[in-house]
Amino acid sequence: MVWKMAKVSDFKRIGDDKVTAIGMGTWGIGGKEFPDYSKDRESIEALRYGLELGINLIDTAEFYGAGHSEELVGKAIEGFNREEIFIVSKVWPTHFGYESAKKAARASAKRLGTYIDLYLLHWPGDTWKKIEETLHALEELVDEGLIRYIGVSNFDLELLRRSQEAMRKYEIVVNQVKYSLMDRTPEETGLLDYMKREGITLMAYTPLEKGILARNKCLAEIGKRYGKTSAQVALNYLIWEENVVAIPKASNKDHIKENFGAMGWRLSREDRERAKLCV
Repeated sequence: MVWKMAKVSDFKRIGDDKVTAIGMGTWGIGGKEFPDYSKDRESIEALRYGLELGINLIDTAEFYGAGHSEELVGKAIEGFNREEIFIVSKVWPTHFGYESAKKAARASAKRLGTYIDLYLLHWPGDTWKKIEETLHALEELVDEGLIRYIGVSNFDLELLRRSQEAMRKYEIVVNQVKYSLMDRTPEETGLLDYMKREGITLMAYTPLEKGILARNKCLAEIGKRYGKTSAQVALNYLIWEENVVAIPKASNKDHIKENFGAMGWRLSREDRERAKLCV
């Protein structure tokens, strides 16, 4: 059976691809540092539900559940048109290095059962030499067709610039960082503005601060004017920026449906400023 994805109008660009402004994060799905098989069926069903709604962006990593998160993503996408889905995974710093990164990427692709659209360096790691070797290894993996785009995660402005300069053939298209109404570090450090100028997408993780912003009464008051919840206001604050996508955790169908409702509209500039005062 071939599953259909609904049509969504709220897209952002990563490279030459269009991804939904809200994606599905999988940290904790299938376990954290170690595999957890207790909620596999629920997790797969939740991810499939998101795909059916039309969300086409899924974020995972080899570190999540020691690879089990990737396995669940691979099962969730079965039956869907692979070309309509954008999968992000990441290499952990212990696997940085020319050969190690290639081996890690191949292992991730095997668990996913498919190629990887965007492959990120998960954290900066210990040495610049290892980062540079890894970036060059990933460029070769693009040539091989195992991955399609290269990005980084948790890189500050200086390290992002340095990484850009190190690239030989391809560009860094994403920097995934923590960004929320409670943590506006990318705005305060100039990282967000720099990435706008460079055409680099900011992928915001922990955008709801583990549920804290979903319970914010001030944001809920703003949301009433739009028929939206506090969580939807908090997510819309982020995707209001032209180069920002958010990846809240896709823990269950109810949360995914609520996250989906953060798309297709925008806060007014005035209400967006008011939202800053809520935290």
